[in-house]
Amino acid sequence: MAARLFSRIARFAVVAAAAASLAGCGVNSIPTAEENAKAKWADVQSQYQRRSDLIPNLVATVKGYAKQEQDTLTKVTEARAAATQVKISADDVTDPAKIAKFQAAQGQLSQGLGRLLASVEAYPDLKSNENFLALQSQLEGTENRITVARRDYNEAVRAYNVTIRTFPAVIAANVIYGAKPMVPFTATTPGADTAPTISFDGSSTPGAAAKPANDNAATSPAKKTGN
Repeated sequence: MAARLFSRIARFAVVAAAAASLAGCGVNSIPTAEENAKAKWADVQSQYQRRSDLIPNLVATVKGYAKQEQDTLTKVTEARAAATQVKISADDVTDPAKIAKFQAAQGQLSQGLGRLLASVEAYPDLKSNENFLALQSQLEGTENRITVARRDYNEAVRAYNVTIRTFPAVIAANVIYGAKPMVPFTATTPGADTAPTISFDGSSTPGAAAKPANDNAATSPAKKTGN
C-alpha cells in the first residue's frame, strides 16, 4: 500500500516538474503573446474598416459642392475599392509580402484622402456644410484611432517577437510551435502614417498631400476632433 502511494506521489512529482519546465520554456507565454498580437491586428483592421465606411458619404458630400474635383473623387473611390479588396487575416501577420500589400493599399487611400480634404479649401460653402463638418470630425477621430491601433499592434508584435527569440521560450518556439516572427506595421508609402488633415485657416492648398508624421506619435492636432 505504501509503495503504491509512493509511486503515485512520484508520478505526480514528475508531471508537476515537467509542467513547470515546459511553462518555463514558454509553452504558455508564446501563445499568450501571439493571441494578444492577433487581437491588436484585429483592432487595426476594425479602424481601417471604420474609415472605409465613412468615405462614400464624404465623397457624395464633396461631389455635391465640388463637381470639378471629379478626378480626385474618382481616385479616392478607386483607392477605397482597392484597399477593401486586400484581406489580411490574423494568421497572415507573419507574411511580409501580404502585410506590405495591405500597407500599400491603405497608404494609397490615405494619400487620396489627403488630397481630397486639401481641395476643400477652394469651396467655402462646402467647408461650412454641416454634413461635411460631421464627416470630417468622424474621419479625424478614426485616423487618430488608426494611429493608436497601429502603435498597440506594433508593441504587441515586438513583445511576441522578443519572446520567441529569447531563452528559454525560444526552445518551445522552435521545437513545439515552429513560431515565426510577426511583421510590424511600417508605413512604406509617403503619407501613409499620417492622418489626412484639413486646415480652415487658408494654409492648405488643393492637391497638397498630408505631411509625413512619426507613426508612434499621435496625429497632428486638428481644429475639430471626432469621437
